[in-house]
Amino acid sequence: MSNSAVVLDGVTKRFGRTDAVRDLSLSVERGEMFGLIGPDGAGKTTAIRLQCGLLRADAGHIRVLGLDPVRDHRRLTDSVGYLSQSFSLYVDLSVDENVAFFAEIHGIRNYRARRDRLLAITQLAPFRGRLAGKLSGGMKQKLALACTLIHEPALIVLDEPTTGVDPVSRREFWKLLSEFLDQGITIVMATPYLDEAERCSRVAFLHEGRLLALDAPAALRATLPGALFEVIVDDHRRAAAALWAVPEVSSVQMFGERAHVRLARSDEQEPARLAAALRTAGLAVASVRPIATSLEDVFITRLSEARS
Repeated sequence: MSNSAVVLDGVTKRFGRTDAVRDLSLSVERGEMFGLIGPDGAGKTTAIRLQCGLLRADAGHIRVLGLDPVRDHRRLTDSVGYLSQSFSLYVDLSVDENVAFFAEIHGIRNYRARRDRLLAITQLAPFRGRLAGKLSGGMKQKLALACTLIHEPALIVLDEPTTGVDPVSRREFWKLLSEFLDQGITIVMATPYLDEAERCSRVAFLHEGRLLALDAPAALRATLPGALFEVIVDDHRRAAAALWAVPEVSSVQMFGERAHVRLARSDEQEPARLAAALRTAGLAVASVRPIATSLEDVFITRLSEARS
């Protein structure tokens, strides 16, 4: 694990009787973008704060860039940039002044060239005199990222940075992350968005503090065998029972009027067979088409297995 930027080994964190993180083990390699994925309450934020030394683990061991994040917290802050869900910009300071403030917190004196470069990359240079409180939500997130990066950290840790940000700003934010990744910065990101998880080199699925799966997105998708079909019907309540009655069906997941139906094996006639089975059950079929397996399908399958 000498090349690992982050190592969690059997880590548990309790709040009262609740295990926010339970026996969690994972490692993040230097230079990769790693995603912590899961719904609210999955343990993502707790795992992030443990890595940053903001919480002390009740059990297990943590190393970040070779250091103990609690015991060596001051040394670690020079090499880690942390963007929390509630990251607070100083609304009465300008864009320039916010970046300067965080540079000085980290003891960076000759920061002006770095600030200019970050504001150019984040497309905030034309607004450097504007008060942070007057920025849009997406611009605030980009400014927060610039403040996080002003001391040139080797690792940046982001806790749901695009939550509540419009789609265009999300896309721009991810473009920025890709540029910083190309510079060799290691990125750990917690997100509830599975489409964002597809951009990570590896992801860890968390649920109720436990690790459900960990691998590259493509490898995780490949763990679900067979063929997947999207079925749209008029009565989704009756559709599930009708679909389960079809031979070769191995799973049925309902998403409103849409169903994702997985077959253990399939051929080109399968869409017609699925449609025929539904019509025989008295259901109106809008469409049946093959689709690619998504991380959402994998996560729901792993979650169902954990609950069974």
